[in-house]
Amino acid sequence: MKRGSSKERARGRKRDAGLGRTSWVFSAYFAPSQSTGQEPEFTSRNTLCLLNTAFEEACVRLTVFHDDAEPVGPYEILVDPRRVRHQRINDLIEPEAVPLDAPFGLVVESDVPVVAQLYYFDSRGGALSASHLNPAPAD
Repeated sequence: MKRGSSKERARGRKRDAGLGRTSWVFSAYFAPSQSTGQEPEFTSRNTLCLLNTAFEEACVRLTVFHDDAEPVGPYEILVDPRRVRHQRINDLIEPEAVPLDAPFGLVVESDVPVVAQLYYFDSRGGALSASHLNPAPAD
């Protein structure tokens, strides 16, 4: 049985470790308190989308930065192996609720590599706005 070249084996180990990075930074976001439409589908929100391609669970820790207060965190999110997890920022309560109607930044740190993206949905005033925003890798 042929085992493949050392380069192919190294790629396989890297793939097993998971794709992505262990640190991500989102510099500017805003969580509106106002929404229009049926709850929870049309609740204005920010959702952190995490992809864990590794064969082990990822423990992701978030720190929220504010323009007028000290950073808050860590908020811990577990992402099962080879799965995605969508976490609404509006639902983060411990160690304290993320304030609405205030700008914030977000640092994401994981014990295994993950891919992170932030989804923004705004339904204020009856208009709908949505966007996916990519972070800056921090490592």
